[in-house]
Amino acid sequence: MGFLGWTAAVGGLLLIMSLASGWIKRGPITVFAVYLITGVICGPWVLDQLRIDIAAHAELTKNLTEIAMAASLFITGLKLRLPLKSAGWKTGLRLAFPGMLLTVAGVTLAAHYLFSLPWLMSLAFGAIVAPTDPVLASLISVNDARDNDSLRVSLSSEAGLNDGTALPVLMLAMLLMTNPDGFTLAAIGHWALIDVLWAILGGLGIGFMMGRFVGQYMTHLRHAHQDVAPNDFLALALIALCYSLAQELDASGFLAAFAAGVGLRCAEIRVTYRLPADNFSDSEHRPPAEIMINPHIRHQEGETSPASSAGLIVGDALSFGDTVERLLAAIIIIVLGVTLAQHWDPQGLLMAALLFVVIRPLSVWIVTMGTKTPPRQRLALGWLGIRGIGSINYTAWAYTHGLAGEDATRIANMAFTLVVASVLIHGISVTPLLNWREAKLAEKAQKVK
Repeated sequence: MGFLGWTAAVGGLLLIMSLASGWIKRGPITVFAVYLITGVICGPWVLDQLRIDIAAHAELTKNLTEIAMAASLFITGLKLRLPLKSAGWKTGLRLAFPGMLLTVAGVTLAAHYLFSLPWLMSLAFGAIVAPTDPVLASLISVNDARDNDSLRVSLSSEAGLNDGTALPVLMLAMLLMTNPDGFTLAAIGHWALIDVLWAILGGLGIGFMMGRFVGQYMTHLRHAHQDVAPNDFLALALIALCYSLAQELDASGFLAAFAAGVGLRCAEIRVTYRLPADNFSDSEHRPPAEIMINPHIRHQEGETSPASSAGLIVGDALSFGDTVERLLAAIIIIVLGVTLAQHWDPQGLLMAALLFVVIRPLSVWIVTMGTKTPPRQRLALGWLGIRGIGSINYTAWAYTHGLAGEDATRIANMAFTLVVASVLIHGISVTPLLNWREAKLAEKAQKVK
């Protein structure tokens, strides 16, 4: 198929997805499942129009997935408006750190004893498939800054923070596999101080400070100049700068991107809560600035307020970031469908069943013990651990840092197969599960009345 043919095919797919968006939203499959099936159809198994081995192009795969993840993490952080002391944030922290370590441990044990993988390969595999995905988790993450659903906040904050746990574990596995001196106190000390402690604290600190500073400065600048012109590239600029700076300083770029979104949101909150209290019916719970602005403000003359300037900045960042995230996610999932013919491993399905049904739910249940989280919500949190582009990125990262051999190919194939299973199984189940949960919550609210 030539250039014009592929251009027409892409245009046709995008048109179909646009026309069918309402049906897909209400139906049993997700947009990601449609993209995955499209990739399978174009690949060697059906039409054989494309042959792409993403493991063979690990550097490109790593870079592309990094961009998608950084954009998604930034948007996730920007949508989280609840204070850190909220129940959703607290649960998310439990899931992202102790819960993630338990999940890695469970997968490591299963990979070693059930599939006879060496211990270090099993540990690397556990770190690759344990973290939930910030991109595909958009199906269950917070809808916007007004969303205070504790389930969605927990899953969003977990997806934003679990790179601070899973990636250091993968780095440890690769360090022990590739270090010619083997296990040394100096190597482990460097890993603990730099790859764990500094990566987490430095990434969060760099991202948050940059997000908050840029948000406050841009709000002041735009208000001072009465600037209402679109500023779509602010999100891209902030993501690129905080990610690259964090990585250059050996901190976590993913955590920096997430924290930058949180920091920008904090700047908006600071501006909004400076408004007179009598402007609101509830002075303690003020709506996000992007909700309060007049949608036609750019076409009207008149003075803008700091709140409207902040609303325009955040609104532009959300709009542009969402578009970039959806575009990159579509490309990567289609490529995953194409490459599945070279990386299919039925053992990945067994591993998926263990992870989805046993390891993840048990880990979530353990770390939420002693909290006020309702049992049904704990079960839902255990099931809704969607795997996706993050696992592809970790696999590519491991390949670029010395992962090689038959066992490496095996864990890559199992990981890609597991991701495909998550896209399909979680995608099919998420809408009915959330609808059932909303019905139960509505029924409970009705009884209280």
